[in-house]
Amino acid sequence: MRIAVTPGEPAGIGPDLCVRVAQRPRETSQLVVFADPSLLESRAAQINLPIKLIEWNPLTERSARSGELYIVPIALADKAKPGILNPLNSPYVLNTLNAAVDSIVNEDLDGLVTGPIHKGIINQAGIPFTGHTEFLAQKCKRNLTVMMLATAGLRVALATTHLPIAAVSKTITKTLLSEVISVLNDDLKNKFGIKNPHILVCGLNPHAGEGGYIGHEEIEIIIPVIQALQNEGYMLTGPLAADTAFTPKYLNSAHAVLTMFHDQGLPVLKYKGFGKSCNITLGLPIVRTSVDHGTALDLAGTNQINCGSIEYAIETAAEMLSTRD
Repeated sequence: MRIAVTPGEPAGIGPDLCVRVAQRPRETSQLVVFADPSLLESRAAQINLPIKLIEWNPLTERSARSGELYIVPIALADKAKPGILNPLNSPYVLNTLNAAVDSIVNEDLDGLVTGPIHKGIINQAGIPFTGHTEFLAQKCKRNLTVMMLATAGLRVALATTHLPIAAVSKTITKTLLSEVISVLNDDLKNKFGIKNPHILVCGLNPHAGEGGYIGHEEIEIIIPVIQALQNEGYMLTGPLAADTAFTPKYLNSAHAVLTMFHDQGLPVLKYKGFGKSCNITLGLPIVRTSVDHGTALDLAGTNQINCGSIEYAIETAAEMLSTRD
């Protein structure tokens, strides 16, 4: 598998992660990093690890050896210092993403693993940006993508992503929910090889609305969508109260949990698997996974980082590509 890797924010731990994963030889996948060579060489020197950068081209066949890393050079706009955000380098972050996705669309590479970005500094640079998920949807010309995080034994997808809580209820419509469940169901089949996915659907309100006494979204929106899709053959259970859905009684028979908003499901997943989980964008024509953490500016250049999440993201991308092929 040929997997593109974008390090993300250059002042964060993304470059460190790339240097660290280069220390392990890959037998079944070829990693190609889209980054500024001087950034990776400087960070490798700071954390006292060897790095040999090899400029990649589509005819390259062998995987990198320990201490080697294939690279597509993308120039920084300004010097990057560990832990110090620089808005001048925000276009660089997006340039790496654009180049990596173009290589996959052109079939030079197979999938994408992304490092952590800093949304605030990109917006501070005057570039409207809400996250990888939304950026990739626009880049790949998809009206709808679904954000899902996964760790061993648990997958959690989101009906809405980076929204204020006040906007969640009005955003969840029958059309949106139906489309989100369809994308989730299709990708569990096509990218994970699950023949008949069983999806748990959470309610929006506490106790899933308590029969209308704590909100009407379940009665008016969520239940009708679930019933309509069940009639089409979908295996759905819900709406469930979130504090009930995340119990062995339900999870043991489910392939994924769909939550209505970001902080309804992700705290559970991160409690279970933080540092050994990854973010997956469903609904794209490409395979994309990412780390489950942020830029960790305070750890950049210290060699005190955990590579569990990026390794899991690489493993998951390779598994998805293998299933798809």
